[in-house]
Amino acid sequence: MSDATNIMDTTEIELGAIVDRAAAAFPLVAAALPDERGRWLAAIADGLESAADQLVPVAQRESNLSEQRLRGELARTAYQLRTFITALHSGDLFEVIIDHADPAHTVAPAPDLRRMLQPLGPIAVYSASNFPFAFSVAGGDTASALATGCPVVVKAHPGHAELSAMVTDIVLDALASAGAPDGTFATVYGFEAGTALLRHPLITAGAFTGSTGGGRALLDIANARDTPIPFYGELGSINPVFITAEAAAARGDEIAVAFASSYTLGAGQFCTKPGVVFAPKGSGFAEAATRAVQSFGAAQLLNNSISERLGHLEAEIAGDPSVEVLVSGGADDDGWLPSLYRVSSAVARAHPWIVTEERFGPSAVVVEYESTEEFDALACLIDGTLTATLQASAETDEGVGDLITVLSDRAGRVLWNEWPTGVTVSAAMHHGGPYPSTTSLFTSVGITAARRFLRPVCYQSIPDGLLPSALRETNPLGIARTVDGVYEAPAS
Repeated sequence: MSDATNIMDTTEIELGAIVDRAAAAFPLVAAALPDERGRWLAAIADGLESAADQLVPVAQRESNLSEQRLRGELARTAYQLRTFITALHSGDLFEVIIDHADPAHTVAPAPDLRRMLQPLGPIAVYSASNFPFAFSVAGGDTASALATGCPVVVKAHPGHAELSAMVTDIVLDALASAGAPDGTFATVYGFEAGTALLRHPLITAGAFTGSTGGGRALLDIANARDTPIPFYGELGSINPVFITAEAAAARGDEIAVAFASSYTLGAGQFCTKPGVVFAPKGSGFAEAATRAVQSFGAAQLLNNSISERLGHLEAEIAGDPSVEVLVSGGADDDGWLPSLYRVSSAVARAHPWIVTEERFGPSAVVVEYESTEEFDALACLIDGTLTATLQASAETDEGVGDLITVLSDRAGRVLWNEWPTGVTVSAAMHHGGPYPSTTSLFTSVGITAARRFLRPVCYQSIPDGLLPSALRETNPLGIARTVDGVYEAPAS
């Protein structure tokens, strides 16, 4: 049984029936015109917003998150759903390319070739613990999969099972009212159902946000199937920050306060939390950060398992004699107090686990470097990460040009004089990174998140009447296309 005692785990028989319905619905969902899919997404967004007063109190109780945070997250979730409507109408999701037959082609006579992206099939979506709306039942993974024409089966997170059931009802009602086929969406509950879902032969891809251990286990399941499938996992991330000597001298105290605010935001339970900062030795940054952190009170963590895991990792790092404890955090009657540690760059290079171990919560490490000549070696200690931040004074600060190049090889998003704990939902956003931050080359935020659930198909010399609508000569959908190398804008 899941954490919400009135919600039973999904049985093997129930799971099989759910996936069978999703597979049966797939041809109809995939064939739905862009306007139809847009109506589905709009109906879900409207339903969530209308039920905010009922949903938010349940989310507060299950997640320990504030009302303000949850209302903002619900608004973000509705916005995510609606962003795909514009992309559907324009045709950007389909990436249509048409090259007409060319008997005089340079290499050899070329046939008529028409390429577009088409949906994969039923998608398994795994909810996250720290975003009960935006990365959960009706979150970005669900929105992007539905937009592409893929049915979705969500594995609810046990940390907010009751909320998941309520949102599921809203999504099902919205889809039914908007005319979506039966089987377009469903939710399953329980650990066994979650693993069985990914093993089901009719599931064509998985999307996950959570721990490195959990995500890697699911990735191995996806790869071990008779027919391996894509598994798009967002796992752990350190999100390093580098401070140049010039920036530390000019505004070190300001950076220290901002860093403390960033890594303790939401009790440090964001995947983009900066977990390590590299600062010049003797700059006073660590002392300024210590003062800033000591002004923060305790905050509630999401659940007991996160508290237990964080407590174990905190004891491990605090107990290492090479680590200096600047601020000793931990549990108190009001929640969890932030902690801060300091090591030299020599210690970090000798014991890289100190800076590479993700501690999900309000915990961070200051690494003090001797000179900018260490930048490359210190950056290379960090495994693949979602973000990397550079706090500098100017483009001419020593070492910044080479450092940005190194960081761009290891991070999905590189920031200049800003902080990573905020992921804007926009077309240009990339929320991903090299392993172990993700198992994907794609983003899980923004319009291009849809590419995870699409595959390219090229049609060669197929009669016009047999082509998908998006590829027909008259462009009946009025979408954007590239024809013979020339971009054609969508109809207004």
